[in-house]
Amino acid sequence: MMPVALSLVLLVIAVILTAWATFTLTRLDRLHARVDAAFAALDAQLVRRAAALLRGVESVASGGSVVEGPLRQQLDLCMSAATAALHADPGSREPVENDVGRAMAGLAEYTDLVGGAEANELHEAGVRLVIARRFYNDAVRDTRALRRRRMTRILRLAGHRELPQFFDIDDVVSFPGGRPVS
Repeated sequence: MMPVALSLVLLVIAVILTAWATFTLTRLDRLHARVDAAFAALDAQLVRRAAALLRGVESVASGGSVVEGPLRQQLDLCMSAATAALHADPGSREPVENDVGRAMAGLAEYTDLVGGAEANELHEAGVRLVIARRFYNDAVRDTRALRRRRMTRILRLAGHRELPQFFDIDDVVSFPGGRPVS
């Protein structure tokens, strides 16, 4: 029979390990929920930016002047990029959103034709997107860091959840009424 002291030490170690595993599991669950919420906010800002781009294109097209040449090509590019972004599959979203960013940068060359309210909305949508992307990527970084720990992997505390992926796009855009966003 084991001495009582050894049994007590093993019991204390088992309680400490169980408490640690419970704490880590709870934290991992919270981090995954944070990633999900941050992605929902990021998705909303991506949709908002695409809608703002469509409104910007419509303001130029309805400006009363005849739209021809390079401006017509830019407006068509903006329209197709924004439409593709609104209907993009989550798995292939990054290249589509990069196209939207390039289309917005091209439209920025014609800021005198874009209405003031639409230009401000485009700038604000760009700023909000940068913030939402930072929040999302921070949540992904924290979740991945916890999941990389040895004991978390050994005990399989993440279960079968997929490892969250970073969302990396080129979102540097400048419009009148605001400073460049990076």
